[in-house]
Amino acid sequence: MIGLISATAAGTAARDRLAAAWPDRTRVYDGPVGEAVRAAFAECERLVCFLATGAVVRLVAPLLDGKTSDPGVVCVDEGGRFAVSLIGGHAGGANDLAREVGEVLGAAPVVTTATDSVGLPGLDTLGLPVEGDVAAVSRALLDGEPVALAAEVAWPLPPLPLAREGAYTVRLTDRAVAPGEREVLLRPPSLVVGVGASRGAPVEEVLGLVEDALRDAGLCARSLAELATVDAKAGEPGIVAAAERLGVPLVTYTAGELAAVEVPNPSDAPLAAVGTPSVAEAAALARGGELLVPKRKSERADGQPARATCAVVRRPGRGRLAVVGLGPGARDLLTPRARAELRRARVLVGLDQYVDQIRDLLLPGTRILESGLGAEEERARTAVAEARAGHAVALIGSGDAGVYAMASPALAEASGDIDVVGVPGVTAALAAGALLGAPLGHDHVSISLSDLHTPWEVIERRVRAAAEADLVVTFYNPRSRGRDWQLPKALAILAAHREPATPVGVVRNASRPDESSRLTSLAELDPAWVDMMTVVTVGNTATREIAGRMVTPRGYRWQDTRPGGRQEEAR
Repeated sequence: MIGLISATAAGTAARDRLAAAWPDRTRVYDGPVGEAVRAAFAECERLVCFLATGAVVRLVAPLLDGKTSDPGVVCVDEGGRFAVSLIGGHAGGANDLAREVGEVLGAAPVVTTATDSVGLPGLDTLGLPVEGDVAAVSRALLDGEPVALAAEVAWPLPPLPLAREGAYTVRLTDRAVAPGEREVLLRPPSLVVGVGASRGAPVEEVLGLVEDALRDAGLCARSLAELATVDAKAGEPGIVAAAERLGVPLVTYTAGELAAVEVPNPSDAPLAAVGTPSVAEAAALARGGELLVPKRKSERADGQPARATCAVVRRPGRGRLAVVGLGPGARDLLTPRARAELRRARVLVGLDQYVDQIRDLLLPGTRILESGLGAEEERARTAVAEARAGHAVALIGSGDAGVYAMASPALAEASGDIDVVGVPGVTAALAAGALLGAPLGHDHVSISLSDLHTPWEVIERRVRAAAEADLVVTFYNPRSRGRDWQLPKALAILAAHREPATPVGVVRNASRPDESSRLTSLAELDPAWVDMMTVVTVGNTATREIAGRMVTPRGYRWQDTRPGGRQEEAR
């Protein structure tokens, strides 16, 4: 919960705007300011104080306990110009909160945390448990000193300027080791414990077995990702309580799923009880990994038969491939989600000219793999290979990556061993349409006239079908130096079904500094105006030029365009 405190009328107005925007996330604290701050500090994870920073410093100073336990505090000035991350920038979430508050109120976020200021992710903000000398290693990164990455477990990390060797170390490990001098340990959630238990097995026996197995194998419980079992044991109190105490989810599989998992130690007992020859080992191995601790049984002080079994598996982190559409070129048409993915990726793969567009947005430590025109399939293979190696990868393309761009070859190359995320972008057709007016107001189709990969016979059949269906058509890749006859041929096919006066929009480099657009007709279009940086949009039989704009009506049956006619729907 986010506590909101104000003292003046202006502060209260801004406070109420934030409360209205986040009704389920915020709680307003009224009354004397000192009492309100003390109450919110004790009860909330984060605070937004619409007060001067000096006043907030004096109020919270006696309440501070430590950076790992104090709530994050953001101050907003009387004029609502700035949202200042004051306390708990990383651990308390104040840096992110300042940015969020700024978006709602139109205030500039002020973040002074050193790593954030220079575009480095804090080691304590990576979403992984962290141990060791975070301050010293972070200072080394900030000062440009070589910091080595010792990755004992493959796990996707965001970009960090890490080297193979250095006086400081970031160690990615799930082993139960203590951090050395000048070292930070990052604990990836790489361990899965499969558990089986007899009915009524107490939580102490299940929990003790799991903890003993991890300790004896030299593994760190902070890297435990989940407990896994058969679905018949999903409600077994001892297993459920053990997962709760360990702070991890309980994942279940059907007996059929577990029976299909090859294990080293099958048994007739679980087969008779729940329908699978293995529970602990099979549940741990259900999604792959390396078996570190084979099935072991709990030991009871009274000498009675064990009531619990477990097995431990190391599951390497799944690589992540984000296929990112950069939009048509203008920076303000690059979506916030695309920006976030660019900053999340440790490896960026893309066409050199697209990399140049967003190079300034990349964080230090991003590894860039760029290539020239005509290497689309190679880039797709490279991006997938980097993701399979356990990295967080962004594969970039212009417009929307799924429209004549990199998503198709990348997904054709990728299999189920990596996570794939699509990030939509503004397509060239949409950017051009916005310049022209509303040419895509009704059904429309995009067709590429490039026959480098698609036979012309197929392209021609598609153009003819669009013409016969009376669809608005946007032509991508319409004309190049070596392909100058396809566009006239496609226009001739459309002309057989449309009037010579049919509006046609020609847009080059939509949204870029040298953009140009012109509205002409099917009869007057000169193919010489067109090149590979152009999209050509041909209207349908209903498309009109209205006040110099290209408009395709929605075509509502109820729509009455006569004077005094009513329009009862707007979308």
